[in-house]
Amino acid sequence: MQTTVSLDRFEGKDKSVAVLVTDGGESIDVPRSLLPAGAKAGDVLRLSLERDEGATRKLADDTRKVQAELRATDPGGDIKL
Repeated sequence: MQTTVSLDRFEGKDKSVAVLVTDGGESIDVPRSLLPAGAKAGDVLRLSLERDEGATRKLADDTRKVQAELRATDPGGDIKL
């Protein structure tokens, strides 16, 4: 999916959050560090998102491994405080 957004402004204590506005008027907050170098308020940016199926499978596999390790060391029962 690809769309265009306008860079409306920067917010936050050190102006580290960029506020992007879609053609439909919706605001999207993103870290300023994700913007292209030199991006400034008033610029129009192309925003592209795509699904990474390989990375999704790897994350799911890694998560299952961690869960299995945690289950193996869990003594069960209620937590005593």
